[in-house]
Amino acid sequence: MKNKSTSFWLFLAPTLIALLLVVFIPALVGMFYSFTNWDGLSFTNFVGWNNYLSLMSDKDFISAFWFTVKFVVVTVILLNVIGLGLALLVTQKFKGNNFLRTVFFMPNLIGGLILGFIWQFVFTEVFPALADNLGLSFLNGWLTNQETGFWGLVILTVWQMGGYIMIIYIAYLQNIPDEIIEAAKIDGASAWQRFVNITFPMIAPAFTVCMFLTLSNGFKLYDQNLSLTNGGPYKSTQMLALNIVNTAYTENDFARAEAKAIIFFIIVASVALIQVYYNKKKEVDL
Repeated sequence: MKNKSTSFWLFLAPTLIALLLVVFIPALVGMFYSFTNWDGLSFTNFVGWNNYLSLMSDKDFISAFWFTVKFVVVTVILLNVIGLGLALLVTQKFKGNNFLRTVFFMPNLIGGLILGFIWQFVFTEVFPALADNLGLSFLNGWLTNQETGFWGLVILTVWQMGGYIMIIYIAYLQNIPDEIIEAAKIDGASAWQRFVNITFPMIAPAFTVCMFLTLSNGFKLYDQNLSLTNGGPYKSTQMLALNIVNTAYTENDFARAEAKAIIFFIIVASVALIQVYYNKKKEVDL
């Protein structure tokens, strides 16, 4: 660092200043406010750890936490399995594979709020119409209870991010030397043996990246949750990010919302870093 030129620091300075003003200073200020009775405008006294201790008895926060954890586990598995499956499909040599890449990636270009309203229309209008015409009663009322509301969020998220995860896997699949695959075929290795012993170990770094992205996205999901279910019915599909926003702007309890945000940040950062560390070690083993 001492050997860096002055021009290096001049070019880097705007980014460092922006990071300081947008990330670090607001985080420290928010942490300070979480120990007060801040109402969004001012505070009158410090309350110590009371805001944090109150979260232990906050049923909505605990419910949102477990709902989010369940959502993250399901979407991480589905997104990586489907994303890798799509990547393996479109990297095969056949006409139309580039068209399929575009089709699978396009949902990721739609904004989260708009996407939520699109799928809300599908679940509330299209599904009931199919139920009436085909006699499929399970398609009725998909956003009226926690179980089907949960799967509605899962379907929306997988549909949106599946193509994005696919692109990452494609980038690593295309870097596998053809000579290695051909040699394995000559040795009589089956398609499954080639995937397990050659393909997957060589795309292990992609798995690390995709796991990080799907984990962090699952925990931070907000706009799709807001537009699709808005946490309903009766807050049963409310995720952590939405719960924090509602605590601040609906209940007007900004200090406790800050405490929730700090806990939220610690959870997401810890899970993401542990996952990266563990998967990096697995890359070396593979």
